[in-house]
Amino acid sequence: MMTSLVLSFIGQDKPGLVGLLSRTIAEHQGNWLESGMSRLGGKFAGILIIQVPEAQGDALIAALKSLESQGLRVSVERSEEQPEADTRAVTLELIGHDKPGIVRDISQALAQQHINVHRLQTELTSGSMSAELLFKASAELQVPPEVDLEQLQEALEAIANDLMVDITLNG
Repeated sequence: MMTSLVLSFIGQDKPGLVGLLSRTIAEHQGNWLESGMSRLGGKFAGILIIQVPEAQGDALIAALKSLESQGLRVSVERSEEQPEADTRAVTLELIGHDKPGIVRDISQALAQQHINVHRLQTELTSGSMSAELLFKASAELQVPPEVDLEQLQEALEAIANDLMVDITLNG
């Protein structure tokens, strides 16, 4: 029987971190399924899900935690995946001048509508016509069927006006 583990990790960015992690997983007959990793602020961080034979689970968790002595801090949670509710996939794209509170305000509006954020990627880029920083976000959302997308767009546009950003929903 297989068990699923969700791992998050962070370490000082240097060559070999992914190799260290993948070697440890493979040594315990683990199978690397999905992952997302990135270099941020001089650190290398990521999240991934693996499957491992149940008999190897505890030994793998201990081996992963021991990687901290090599500069990689790993946190592990056993996955108890719940069946997906009846939702529809919608993407959200946002761009505007950077200012504090953008993610907070948008995520609060989504949570009020019981919308789940499945993926979120953000970045700061230099504006093409000025040196001002632009905040860009791209999100994959799971929207309950009772949520009217036109009303959601209107609610987000009201927030967007206050934040001075452009928001586009595609669903």
